[in-house]
Amino acid sequence: MSLVRDMITIAAVSAGAFFFLAGTVGLLRFPDTLTRLHALTKADNLGLGLVVLGLLPQAGGLRDGLKLVSIWLLGLLAGATVSQLIARAARHGESTR
Repeated sequence: MSLVRDMITIAAVSAGAFFFLAGTVGLLRFPDTLTRLHALTKADNLGLGLVVLGLLPQAGGLRDGLKLVSIWLLGLLAGATVSQLIARAARHGESTR
């Protein structure tokens, strides 16, 4: 049973790392702020979710699992808030030109 849990963890964390890498590539390759922001936030949210999903089977108990889920939810909230602020500042910068 431990081998199955370890394989799930390795697969999910690896997939999460892949999405983090894909978001970074999108950040570097896309031409303007809004498309970079879109690529980064979507990939990072999915990557963090997969990493947390991979770590849940390794959590010691319910309390540790809830901590991981709360970290994921706070990351989603922070990512959405920051991306809104960056997008608003980018749009405001375009209108003043």
